Amino acid sequence: MTLRLPGADGTLRTYEPRTEPLALTTGAPFTSRTVFSAAHVVADPFADTTPDSPAAIDWDATLAFRRHLWSHGLGVAEAMDTAQRGMGLDWAGAAELIRRSAAEAKAVGGLIACGVGTDQLTGPATLAEVRAAYEEQLALVETSGARSILMASRALAAAASGPEDYLDVYGHLLRQSSEPVVLHWLGPMFDPALEGYWGSSDLDAATDTFLEVIAAHPDKVEGIKVSLLDAQREIDIRRRLPQGVRCYTGDDFNYPELIAGDEKGFSHALLGIFDPLGPLAAEAVRVLDTGNTAGFRELLDPTVELSRHLFQTPTRFYKTGVVFLAWLAGHQSHFTMVGGLQSARSLPHFARAYELADGLGLFPDPKLAEERMRNLLALYGVTQ
Repeated sequence: MTLRLPGADGTLRTYEPRTEPLALTTGAPFTSRTVFSAAHVVADPFADTTPDSPAAIDWDATLAFRRHLWSHGLGVAEAMDTAQRGMGLDWAGAAELIRRSAAEAKAVGGLIACGVGTDQLTGPATLAEVRAAYEEQLALVETSGARSILMASRALAAAASGPEDYLDVYGHLLRQSSEPVVLHWLGPMFDPALEGYWGSSDLDAATDTFLEVIAAHPDKVEGIKVSLLDAQREIDIRRRLPQGVRCYTGDDFNYPELIAGDEKGFSHALLGIFDPLGPLAAEAVRVLDTGNTAGFRELLDPTVELSRHLFQTPTRFYKTGVVFLAWLAGHQSHFTMVGGLQSARSLPHFARAYELADGLGLFPDPKLAEERMRNLLALYGVTQ
């Protein structure tokens, strides 16, 4: 059987789907790297909602996907931008997600860290209000028993007048956090509202401020997550971190080389692309655990083309491709997203994502993935 897939030029090409998935197994916990997958949420397809409505979540399917990630040894980075924080999932929904996922992690012994932000603020805010919003979310995550990830704040980016405001707000939060946290620097390619974060659009100046926050509180910073899609800058930052502070790569373009590292160090991982790549990524890390860097790269390097496709400009819509692949893989029964975000990418984009993922053997049931892709093509008017 073949499929006729539309290309970016509007023409149809013939593709022959594979018949067998990649053979992958679960295994022992990782020993050389700490690896988190930022996980998506599964919308309730039967909820009568609009793009402006509060998110309607299918909790059973959402938690089942987290159990899938944990079963392969991956940690779950919860309520991050992959879960559509700020793009359909409001704070009320995120808070419930954190509570439920943290309880599930405790029940199954899974590793979890949760995003702490300020998205309950819906309009202009003062710095004091930004601090209070962060504090509210930090308290909820700490009470849940999960690790905390201090996410970049749109409200802080809008309210801050310079680097000193970032130093003040983050210093205040780190001093009162009960456990060390992960600091997240999310670049404007993921969220345009974060342009000029750390007080400057000059990345060298912003980097200096970021590192100044960490240097002032090294005992309260477990690690950093860098999502700038700039491998050399991440390496430079990594080499300037205080002893004991980890770097978690958030670079969905260059993750194999950054995780593999060099003679001066390496990055751990906290990645949205490890949502669809979970089992394959876990297999690669276990190979790396044996000291076989070449084998790790042999498994993970071929996935970069898919990741770069999903995260192509406008990068913030990568969530659509992530959920699309979860549907094709059978992790959910539908391709409906919070806020109707399934409309954010084109049919040629979906077709190429399917082709790349199928070629990698990512679908546990290739026949199911083919049937669902065939149905989507028919919905768009492509006859086979």
